Amino acid sequence: MEHTTILLILAASFGLFMAWGIGANDVANAMATSVGSRALTIKQAVIIAAIFEFTGAFLAGGQVTSTIRKGIIDANLLSGSPELLVYGMLAALLSAGIWLLIATRYGLPVSTTHSIVGAIVGFAAVGIGIEAVKWAKVGSIAASWVVSPVIAGGIAYFLFRSVQKLILNTDNPIDNAKRYVPIYIFLTGTMISLVTMLKGLKHIGLELSKNECYSISLFVGIFCALVGTFLIRKIKFTKDKNIASRIVNVENVFGVLMIFSACAMAFAHGSNDVANAVGPVAAIVSIVSSDGEIAQKSMMPIWVLLLGSVGIVIGLLMYGHKVIATVGRRITELTPSRGFCCELAAAITVVLASGTGIPISTTHTLVGAVLGVGFARGISALNLRIVGTIFLSWIITLPAGGIMAIVFFYFLVGIF
Repeated sequence: MEHTTILLILAASFGLFMAWGIGANDVANAMATSVGSRALTIKQAVIIAAIFEFTGAFLAGGQVTSTIRKGIIDANLLSGSPELLVYGMLAALLSAGIWLLIATRYGLPVSTTHSIVGAIVGFAAVGIGIEAVKWAKVGSIAASWVVSPVIAGGIAYFLFRSVQKLILNTDNPIDNAKRYVPIYIFLTGTMISLVTMLKGLKHIGLELSKNECYSISLFVGIFCALVGTFLIRKIKFTKDKNIASRIVNVENVFGVLMIFSACAMAFAHGSNDVANAVGPVAAIVSIVSSDGEIAQKSMMPIWVLLLGSVGIVIGLLMYGHKVIATVGRRITELTPSRGFCCELAAAITVVLASGTGIPISTTHTLVGAVLGVGFARGISALNLRIVGTIFLSWIITLPAGGIMAIVFFYFLVGIF
């Protein structure tokens, strides 16, 4: 293909811009509940997110990428004109990145998955033809956007109910917290290490059997629970007998737990959402480097994953605080116990999705979980005006991504 170097430079630049947008808008979802419940300061949250987002994206980011890259468009229709797919993927990255920048500017948590899928469908339907889009695949992805907040909301609802029943609404919440919180920590540790073992490590050449994965994950879960128990013992509890002070004591315990779940959520998010930036880049690299051949399966180049991982961290550091404020403070009032339930529920949902290769939206998942916890306290606990604005921004995301992608697609075709 001609213009090889220029196309690769554009792919890397637009991919970095898209990853920046994911960091600015989406990483907030991993940290918003911790900051909103005041378990972490913004500065601490950003440092934790940077470390775990990077490792999640770099180690476990390859599984979902194949869905974004190969699943949505019928590449066989383009075998005669591979350059159209290259221009289309470039247009999709640029339009999704711009939409994320606009949404973040107004503090709106939109879905990066929505943005990139909408953009790819837009350029393919108009630039190549309606039949180039695999509508069944798009339908299953769209269905997962409805299903993921519902599942996360349900899990969060029952998790918070269990916390209320076992700890908060009991006669002796402090003793019950000391007894039951290590179990929640064990759950969090096991879940996250399991997805790392099953999904992430094959990208760096470590092939472990299922039994080895489960054994190591259980060990990690037990280790986390022991560390958590040690930290809980270090907390200074007030000796007050009144119920309010005792609840404050319990929330301190959950503050410890939030740090575990924040790490978990950041890792799960990195592994799932880096695909939105690196998937199209990998498609472009494979076409350009194989002289226009589309059908072949390509390995995810390490530098592409690294590009996505670095971009996410830069976006988070520069602009992440805007959406953190919306999700963490404006939907419903969060305490550490509520925030923990949101995070663990969202992490479990993302882990399940990452395992099956469905590109769900972390944004929808976390907002669903926050709504679930709000519902557990009654509908009046929710700020319905903010919820409405967020839902509206979700609906606009698909057409916005699609329309901009069509414009950029024709612009690139005109230039080259």
